[in-house]
Amino acid sequence: MTNVPKQPEILKSRLNEVFDDPDELADRIAEIFACPITIENSYHHVISYSKHNKNIDEARISTIMNRKVPNKVINGLWKQGIMPQLLDSDDPVVIPEIKEIGLGNRVAVTVRNKNEILGFIWAHTAEKTLSDDELELLKKVTIYLKDFFLKQSQRKRKSEEGYQDFFWQLLTDTQTTADISRQAKRFNMKLEGILAIVVIRFSDDITEQIEKHAHYLSETQVKVQVIYRLFDDNDFIMLVRLIDNDNPKNQLNEFIEQFIEKIRKQLRLKNITGSSGLAYEEPQYIKDSYKQAVRVLQLKSKFPSQLSTIHRYEDLGVYQFIEELYEIRKTNQYQNKHIEKLRSYDKKHRTALLKTLHVYLQCDCNVYQAAKKMFIHSNTMNYRLKRIREEAEINLKDPNQKMTIHLDLIMESLKEG
Repeated sequence: MTNVPKQPEILKSRLNEVFDDPDELADRIAEIFACPITIENSYHHVISYSKHNKNIDEARISTIMNRKVPNKVINGLWKQGIMPQLLDSDDPVVIPEIKEIGLGNRVAVTVRNKNEILGFIWAHTAEKTLSDDELELLKKVTIYLKDFFLKQSQRKRKSEEGYQDFFWQLLTDTQTTADISRQAKRFNMKLEGILAIVVIRFSDDITEQIEKHAHYLSETQVKVQVIYRLFDDNDFIMLVRLIDNDNPKNQLNEFIEQFIEKIRKQLRLKNITGSSGLAYEEPQYIKDSYKQAVRVLQLKSKFPSQLSTIHRYEDLGVYQFIEELYEIRKTNQYQNKHIEKLRSYDKKHRTALLKTLHVYLQCDCNVYQAAKKMFIHSNTMNYRLKRIREEAEINLKDPNQKMTIHLDLIMESLKEG
């Protein structure tokens, strides 16, 4: 290894000579390791790339032309288990050729600030094999590039603690628009557009591995733009900006579902839930969006089957205010006479008319869906509905009566819980 500096100080000196010039940064590293170098940010956008000879692979050509790693290559790296290795390790990862995505032999290493992924360095080794000393030196390069990434991405702030404090103020405090604007300018946090809070809740204890993967996924998704994020116990809280203002529902749902699916699959986790509050154009309402997102998670834990597919606060329907109604019912000592009649009938005759009614109402009074859910024939369902109407004196064509019974049955589950 001829031109490789033996001491870290010499390496640092060489890199500092071009520290403010990203165009030369990759070239200088390439000179040290005698192979083409590509430097990417955490979004896999190209920051700097070195010169190369004619014998270069398709993946590098496409990356340079598009200034971003093609999705085909990123997906292939995930399928081959390369990306999880990069996220979990501080050491360089040796990557053999992957012909199906046009990728030649590589060595890659992650640049990180604590558990935050800042970017990646890719050495296009081709037929060259990096020695153990070179691999160790490549690891040292990431230490010196960390400050470069922080500066280039405008993340070099007066203090990370101050930035985090400002985020918590947005989540919990009442502030004026002027106060928020002043603080946002100080910390380079752009709060324009339509904003919402997304919370991902993990049942597993938060490990360093979970943090790394969560931060990476928040940086690389395309459904929304994540402005800032942090962990609070088992909650991963993200402030997001909607990209497509005409379709906020699909954006947030797809983002939450894809985030959960990817991190669950990558780390083999269970019981991950997600939620979002309302989206607002004024940043002073971020605190409301946060309260709403937390509220969704609380209700999902109390009604896991009914709300299993619900993520957004506005999709809760009657569940938004079910606990407030429950408190009113408790104060009035109210009992629904129709429900009590069915409960008494079921107890006496060992039937399940009350459960049948509850399922029927949950299925929006669709006989066939309700019958399927209860594993009975539709004729049996119709017979039970006839008995329900007769024994409980219920008019199943009256929307007010059906809604009242439906709400009271939901509130009964709160009482039982």
